[in-house]
Amino acid sequence: QVQLVESGGGLVQAGGSLRLSCAASGITYAITAVGWYRQGPGKQREMVATIDKKGSINYVDPVKGRFTISRDNNKNTVYLQMNLLKPEDTAVYYCRIFTDGAIVDEVFYRDYDYWGQGTQVTVSS
Repeated sequence: QVQLVESGGGLVQAGGSLRLSCAASGITYAITAVGWYRQGPGKQREMVATIDKKGSINYVDPVKGRFTISRDNNKNTVYLQMNLLKPEDTAVYYCRIFTDGAIVDEVFYRDYDYWGQGTQVTVSS
């Protein structure tokens, strides 16, 4: 069974840093793309940073220059280094992992994605 375990969230003052981790286990197909998303209070979930299957990295404008996404393929782990945090970064952060296949309830899917359970990041002013 696939599990995504996130860690590293917490309470930090504005200007501080946090490093989120997302460790995937139980994945039997190749991981293609990975990403971090967030959902702030009263807001819709939005993409924060992604690495696509070609290795191209994309960030949402408000985090450019402050956040860095990376992945360790040997450990099936995705990271999000967050620096110069602002109160508006307060949100639940979710990792998302795409694979080139999955078998769910005995049905094969060519492309599939998994979500982590979310980790709370709170930035105080």
